[in-house]
Amino acid sequence: MTELAKKRPEFRNINAITDLPSYRLPAAGIVSILHRISGVIMFLLLPFILWMFDMSVSSEISFAGFTSAFSAGLGFVPGWFIKLVTLALIWAYLHHFCAGVRHLRMDMNHDSVTKESGKSSAVVTLTISVALTLILGAKLFGLY
Repeated sequence: MTELAKKRPEFRNINAITDLPSYRLPAAGIVSILHRISGVIMFLLLPFILWMFDMSVSSEISFAGFTSAFSAGLGFVPGWFIKLVTLALIWAYLHHFCAGVRHLRMDMNHDSVTKESGKSSAVVTLTISVALTLILGAKLFGLY
C-alpha cells in the first residue's frame, strides 16, 4: 500500500447531526431533488387542477365563480391562499418541464455529458424555472 493511500481518511459512519448540515449538495443534485418534489406536488394537487379546469370551461357562470375564488376566496379558504397554491403549482409544472427538457437533452447528447455541463445545465434550469415562475406569479397576483 502506498503512503498516499494510508493518509486518506476513512469514513464509515455518517452522523446526521454533525455531518449533514455541512454537506453542500451540487446544483445538479438540487435540480434532481426539486424535480422529484415538483412531480409529487403536481400529483397531490391533481384534484385542484381538475377542479380549476372544470370550473374554467363548464360555463360562463362557473368561470365567473372560478375567477372570483382568486379574489374573494372559496368557503373558508381565503383568496390569497388559493393564489399561493396556484403559484406552487405553476412552479412545480415549470420546474418539472425545464428539468425534463434538461434530462432529455442530456440523454440525446450522452457522449458530451460532463460534470461542468451538468452543473451549468442545472443552473440554467433553476434560473429559467424561477424566472418564469416570477413572471407568471406577478401576473397571478395582479402586478401587471
